[in-house]
Amino acid sequence: MTNANPEVNRVTSSGGLAALKNVARCLTLVETLRTRGPHLPGLGVFHGYSGFGKTYAALYVQNITGALRVEVGDSWTRKSLLQNILREANQEPRGTIAHMTECAIMALGDDFNRPLIIDEADKLADKGMLELVREIHEHSQAPIVLIGEEQLPAKILQVERVHNRVLDWVPAEPCDHEDARALADLFCPKLSISDDLIDLLVQKSAGKARRIHVNLNRILEHSRRSGEDSFCVGSFEQGWFFTGEPPRRIRRAA
Repeated sequence: MTNANPEVNRVTSSGGLAALKNVARCLTLVETLRTRGPHLPGLGVFHGYSGFGKTYAALYVQNITGALRVEVGDSWTRKSLLQNILREANQEPRGTIAHMTECAIMALGDDFNRPLIIDEADKLADKGMLELVREIHEHSQAPIVLIGEEQLPAKILQVERVHNRVLDWVPAEPCDHEDARALADLFCPKLSISDDLIDLLVQKSAGKARRIHVNLNRILEHSRRSGEDSFCVGSFEQGWFFTGEPPRRIRRAA
């Protein structure tokens, strides 16, 4: 079914970012939250394995929608989360946690059509901070997207009051041929890369956008050194591509 929102239907390369399918999935989630009916919950969860391009999608969506976005750090506390949300909203972060919570609620409530994207939300779950997110959403009614790894939904299920306020769960998917081609067009626009080589890139990279980018950069560097600008599967030897696996130790004869 075609989404009626024009922002979702016109996902194209913008601001140095390629329009991958996970971008469309994330953007559709945001639009679902923004256009939800009265009395419906406004939390959304975008989850998937590392390297599938979730943060990349969040940056793209931020560019399109003007969303606020914070990326949770390992050392963050409730205070750190609130300070970063307020800074993102161009507010001075000061006072007690209770005061900053009220300020965050008011900042988001002033434009409850503007989403808040919280990346690395697993860390909030691990530190028992999801209830603070629920409180902010509950009182501001702003759409909030929680982005995290594959286990994030299971962690949210453990916090019933947060789980009950999730409107939709959207999984990030591995990149396919079209995604890899979009990345190649963005990062290697002057190179001719055959379809069979694009398919091999997807296979060797296990569909991970980050690894596809690394391999495209390798091809680009090879092009600069060799002067070649056209490549196919036969252009590279077996074992040339980056797969994420560490090199095996070579056994030496005694």
